[in-house]
Order: sequence, then structure tokens, then C-alpha cells
Amino acid sequence: MDSFDQAFWQNWQPTMRASLCFILREGQILMIRKKRGLGAGKINGPGGRLEPGETPLKAAIRETQEELCVTPLNLWERGELHFQFVDGLALHCAVFTAEGCIGEPKETDEAIPHWMDPTAIPYHDMWQDDQYWLPGMLEGKRFRGYFHFDEDTMLSHHIDWFL
Repeated sequence: MDSFDQAFWQNWQPTMRASLCFILREGQILMIRKKRGLGAGKINGPGGRLEPGETPLKAAIRETQEELCVTPLNLWERGELHFQFVDGLALHCAVFTAEGCIGEPKETDEAIPHWMDPTAIPYHDMWQDDQYWLPGMLEGKRFRGYFHFDEDTMLSHHIDWFL
């Protein structure tokens, strides 16, 4: 699968489900440097896998609380990410934005928080797919993205945008 294969993605089923949450406040976005797990060392939003019976929204809130000791407010689902890795991992990720949070972010054993200007996001320190969907999401667009990876290397991508 080298390019967007619509038939493949129509029949695709995830082996793992996760959520991401990007907190926006006073013109800044809250990002993390992940300390462990999938994507350790990379910049991303707080998030992680859903627990059994958990909704993507509840997972986004729980993971943000666990990783940064804050509670995100007024969450909106902005998009979906579909990842197929060569090693067999098939990850579905619901992406949320939040309008602020309760508390001040703190470093934990999972993440180091960073407030940053959205125009200064360090895409070179992130998953390769982020540069394709994150700017549009921050402009208020909704999306559905499909990405094929071999470990950290993106082999192909396709994004559908919605109003």
C-alpha cells in the first residue's frame, strides 16, 4: 500500500483506539513532549488509548488529567486519524480541541507541558502526519486523515476536509 487505497481503508479496522486533546487558551496551544510509550520523545497533544467501554471524549479528558494534571474545558471533536503501521498496528484516534482548562499544567512521568504560539509549532519534532492536518484543525476545519507508516516514517497520507 504505497498511496491512498480507498478499498483498503473502507474495510480497515483498528486494533487500538485513542484520543488526542489540544487545549487552546489566550492564543496559545498546549502541547506535550511525550516521555514514554508510542511516540516517546515527540511533541504532540496529550492523549492515549481508550479503556474498555470508554468513549473517545472521556478518554481525552482522562488522559489530559493523567498526563498534565489539568481538566480540559468545552471539548469539541475536530477530526479522526487512521494509522496503519507496517508492523500491523492499526490505530484510530479521535482528535479534540478544548477551550482552556482547569488548573495549570504540570510535568508528570508521562509528559512535559509546553504552551506555544500556534505559528511556532515544532513540526520537525512531531509525527510526520501532524504538519498535514494540525494547521487546518487550528483554522477550525474538521477532517478525516489516513496515514501509512513504517515505524516513524510516513509512507503515504490522505486527508478529507469538512466544513
